Parts: sequence; structure tokens; C-alpha cells
Amino acid sequence: MDPELILFDEPTAGLDPVISSVIDELIISLAEKHKVTSVIVTHEMESAFRIGTHMAMLYQGKIIAQGKPEEIKKSRDPVVAQFLSGSTEGPILEGTPDAVTA
Repeated sequence: MDPELILFDEPTAGLDPVISSVIDELIISLAEKHKVTSVIVTHEMESAFRIGTHMAMLYQGKIIAQGKPEEIKKSRDPVVAQFLSGSTEGPILEGTPDAVTA
């Protein structure tokens, strides 16, 4: 079997940082060795920036930013900036009930 694309859905979710790095390196190695495109769906931004050569960020079902990792890091989009910083201040939590943010 020689797939043209491999989808990884949250491959490092719940793993410690050391094992996450090992998994990231395995994904990179697999893609290079077999010359296959990898699509990684993740909330783990360290892994995304370590693995990715092109990224897209989704918010409310729409792509709000895409490009090389360096471009994503420099995005002026307030949702992207809040997500990357991990801040509770910003548009992502607007309209969220106080019980969730308290």
C-alpha cells in the first residue's frame, strides 16, 4: 500500500513532551522516507510548529489563517494571536457564560 496522503488526528494528545517529540520525529521521518503528504490535526501548537511546513488554522468551521509556520506566528488575526498565546483575554471566549470563564 502506497498512500499519497496520511491523516494524523491528534497524534500527540495527552502525551508527555518527550514522547510527543518522538512521535513528531516519527511523522517527519515517515513523510520523508515514503515521500507522502501528512496532514496533522492538532491543538498541540509545539508539535504543529515542529512538524508543519504549511499550516491552516480553523475557527468556527472556517480557515482564518494559513501559510508557513513563521507566517502563522506573525499573524495579526486576534483569534490566532489568542490561541497561540493561550490567553483567556480575547475573542475566543467572547459570549462564553461566566461559569465557564470563572
